[in-house]
Amino acid sequence: MNAILNNLPKEAKDKHIENKKYFDKLKKKTPKNLDYVMQDLHDSEFKKTDCLKCANCCKTTGPLFTDADIERVSKYLRQKPQQFIEQYLRIDEDRDYVLQSVPCTFLDNENACMIYDVRPKACREFPHTDRKKFQQITELTLKNVAICPAAFNIVEEMKKKLPL
Repeated sequence: MNAILNNLPKEAKDKHIENKKYFDKLKKKTPKNLDYVMQDLHDSEFKKTDCLKCANCCKTTGPLFTDADIERVSKYLRQKPQQFIEQYLRIDEDRDYVLQSVPCTFLDNENACMIYDVRPKACREFPHTDRKKFQQITELTLKNVAICPAAFNIVEEMKKKLPL
């Protein structure tokens, strides 16, 4: 897994222009079956991907915390929302709540999430490759292929399945 993660940023960079052109075409001429294809690709990839062997998303990026996430996680941790915010979060340049630091405070030494059952929506949905109207999140996907080997593989398969 380390070799894959070490090569991922370079591979993603090498594919960036190709992927950007592909996504630009995708937005202009979105296949009618895109959401179904993406769901299949996502499901197929995550049958063979074990996130616990990687956790690169948790090690390198922090999720955005919505008000609902803050309420849910703080309740789970038996804290008042304001205490949780002060202890773990900061406001970023987009005025969103994010973790004070990465790797994620809630990632244990076995790559497991200590708040998995109540984790933020952004974590639950990552890498967003099964999201409806996938063509609307291509900028996010371009970033995620450099972080998540599964997202990288899904985009590579997508280009084969849906040549534009």
